[in-house]
Amino acid sequence: RQDVLVVLRDTYLEEKSWVSQEDTLFPQTDLEGINKVWFLAKMDGHPAGVVRVRYDPPVADYISYGLTPLREELDVDAFVRDNRIAEIGRFAVRRRYRHKFVIAAALMRAATEHTVQREFTHFITDVFQGEVNSPYNFHTRVIGFQPVATHETGELTCPNRRITLVLNLREAYHQLRKSRRQVYEFLTRGWDEVTHKKLQI
Repeated sequence: RQDVLVVLRDTYLEEKSWVSQEDTLFPQTDLEGINKVWFLAKMDGHPAGVVRVRYDPPVADYISYGLTPLREELDVDAFVRDNRIAEIGRFAVRRRYRHKFVIAAALMRAATEHTVQREFTHFITDVFQGEVNSPYNFHTRVIGFQPVATHETGELTCPNRRITLVLNLREAYHQLRKSRRQVYEFLTRGWDEVTHKKLQI
């Protein structure tokens, strides 16, 4: 937890000023239960990046933000009812390591493997529109997330509009294997046969 807070303090508090207290970013209660899982990347033994996965997130939080849909055909109630959703959050890489693409990719690999093994079907996440270090391009161009809605407010104190992204894990798996083989091989490196089969069905 202390290593994670090093990353979050550098990015969310000191660099971005998105929070006023670092402890709010990783409450002690996150170490209890199984619905929140944190992943930490290190370089040369130093904390470099983090990501949090929250399983079965309270979708009421998103609805309370006043979403503006980008896809008219998206039925939010049906989406929530018919799928198992995991939320990607607290995705951060410290400034000194941002030139190393492998850190962000390794975090997504670990988060995805864990999520697939728990048989969740979709990722959901928010990114800030126009923010200089936004992972929007990484998420959409490399991984395959799709923008589905926008909203003006959220948990963090950032003035930028939020873009809500969704990733169908099975569809992304097959698309990456077909068209971005190197990305696919990196993101699935170390997966066992059982994990692969969960997305091949």
